[in-house]
Amino acid sequence: MSKNPNPQGKGGSLVLATLDEQRAGGMTVPPKQIDQVSTELFTSLFVLESEFKFKPVPGKRYFLYRKPAHFWLALTPPRMMSEAVAGRFIGTCVLQNDMTWTLELDDAVAADRDFMAYLEQKRAAFEERLERAETVDDVLPVYQRGFDFYRRASAFAVAHSLTRSMTQSGISGLSYDEARGLLSDARNRDEDDARAD
Repeated sequence: MSKNPNPQGKGGSLVLATLDEQRAGGMTVPPKQIDQVSTELFTSLFVLESEFKFKPVPGKRYFLYRKPAHFWLALTPPRMMSEAVAGRFIGTCVLQNDMTWTLELDDAVAADRDFMAYLEQKRAAFEERLERAETVDDVLPVYQRGFDFYRRASAFAVAHSLTRSMTQSGISGLSYDEARGLLSDARNRDEDDARAD
């Protein structure tokens, strides 16, 4: 048995430790097809554009607010904060075990035509970015210069997780159109098999 040369962790790197934890959190990711990858990537990037300065934990609920100049992610639910302090409540976010994010919009936000139009514009711009990229992998948030530490680590974890999922499903290294073509071919085969039965 080898001895740990640094048993108390002195001189250990917070950056490396956090990235190792993030990698470990995505070790059991399932294969995902392009429609699931694009939805999870868009949602995760939307959440990660928000300001937060804490280490998110998988399975825990966080609360997304919008102030005039920015979105921000908080630990405190809207029933405990006034809109004057927090801004408009947008929805509840959860970091999944595979390190991607989900967002459940508040009912009032989901019924707000202006906000939904804003979200649709963001999604359309994201789709354009996917279509322009040489490969889907090129759109993953490997390094985000403008993010603070925990947002950057979370972005790395999303990229690592989705890369593993795409590798397992055989779409890593493909363009968005090529990946969608594979999905379309698979659906057509499934429909042909169903007709044959």
